[in-house]
Amino acid sequence: MADKVDPKAPMPGIEEKGQPGNSFTWTAEDERALRWKIDLRVFPVLIVLFILNFIDRNNFANARLKGLEEDLRLTDVQYQTCISILLVGYIAFQIPSNMLLNTLRRPSWYLCAAAALWGAISAATAGVHNATGAILCRFFLGCAESALFPGSIYFLSRWYTRREMQLRVTLLNVGNLVAQAFGGLIAAGILGRMEGTAGIRAWRWLFILEGVITVACAIIAGFILPDYPSTTGWLSAREKQIAQLRLDLDVGTDTSPEKPTLSDALTGLKQAVVDPKVWLLGISYHCTIMGLCFSYFFPTITQSLGYGTTTTLLLTAPPWIWAVLIALPNAWHADRTGERFFHYLGPAAACIVGYIIAMTTQSTAPRYVSMFLMTTGYASGFVMLAWISSTIPRPPAKRAAAIGIINAMGNVGSIPGSYIFPSKYGPLYVKSFGAELAILGMGCICALTLRTYLRYLNKKMDEESERDEVYSEGEVAEEKPFRYLY
Repeated sequence: MADKVDPKAPMPGIEEKGQPGNSFTWTAEDERALRWKIDLRVFPVLIVLFILNFIDRNNFANARLKGLEEDLRLTDVQYQTCISILLVGYIAFQIPSNMLLNTLRRPSWYLCAAAALWGAISAATAGVHNATGAILCRFFLGCAESALFPGSIYFLSRWYTRREMQLRVTLLNVGNLVAQAFGGLIAAGILGRMEGTAGIRAWRWLFILEGVITVACAIIAGFILPDYPSTTGWLSAREKQIAQLRLDLDVGTDTSPEKPTLSDALTGLKQAVVDPKVWLLGISYHCTIMGLCFSYFFPTITQSLGYGTTTTLLLTAPPWIWAVLIALPNAWHADRTGERFFHYLGPAAACIVGYIIAMTTQSTAPRYVSMFLMTTGYASGFVMLAWISSTIPRPPAKRAAAIGIINAMGNVGSIPGSYIFPSKYGPLYVKSFGAELAILGMGCICALTLRTYLRYLNKKMDEESERDEVYSEGEVAEEKPFRYLY
């Protein structure tokens, strides 16, 4: 449980730069008001961008239900390649994108420009007429989308402390779940009502409308999204100090941006590559993402219940709404307790139970219930994302590179994962669910290994602290030293 704090009691501050002995302090009430102000400025914009990101990424699966595959004359392998090729571009550009983001003074412009670009590419997909055009559009869509996800995780870590990240990373990823839920509803409306409008097939209208909306929202977002605490104009001088110094206290070092260069970015990359924690996180996230690849085929899996296109798309929404209702309290409790592993394990175990039910029954009701359990597993992925920034908090250049590496490793799992549900295994996909079960189970084992290693590192730091700390008479430590969350 978190310690109770008098909201009007001064928080432990640190000496202002250049003013030795002048301690800057603030109250818990000051910090709470500032945090709320930041939340209101940052999250409406980022959540909208995330919703659009996943709608534009997943509309290919929805368009499949209304003639895309037949019109483009795609074979089963070509369709799966359209799904997986997006991930090739997405993965390839994540690390350089985050390294570049760390060197920019206006990260908000970069993220919003990327959103406008992928919206334009998504709209252009409406004009393809064969497999080659579809594959090229999907590849470049992945390249453009690669900036948002790891960039946003890094961006949030420059505004929030480690114990605030889990809930906010989950809030950000609610955009994914909302897109999964309402993307199907939007698709049902467009595909059901716009067939033949202006002589254009409904699935092409799906790409046009969703792409144009993304471009418009990205332009608006560019005028709203802030950059860094010390450079934003809508905080007072005191609020800027609080925003920056509380981050410094959280990681025990100065975290303010100081015009990072390409050399700093390369140094951060080298530091990330040789850190075993990065690889443990990467392998764990890889297995988690690959173990949740059912989402790419969720409309097809739902179609196995035996309903028509519109009903199938409507039925995809409730399981993802359920996932939101599970993910948010799971994230809130993870932040409140500072615990990570068991908040990862619980949703993953529920997802595994869902796979088992789907493998062992053909009845409609149990199979639909299993879909609710499957989507619960997404809460595990959100825990893993927040675990990254709390495990690699410093220096900023290393953190940016590490987030890019780990997110890329995770999404590598989506490439083979996109081939786990071939149509020949349908309509029940027993073999596919068996593979997902085994992979997600391996993710749980990797997460346990990570937890064990972080506990070992904390114990080692405790021993060194006990050996090296020497207090003068009457001296009291004002703050706890840095320790990993596990």
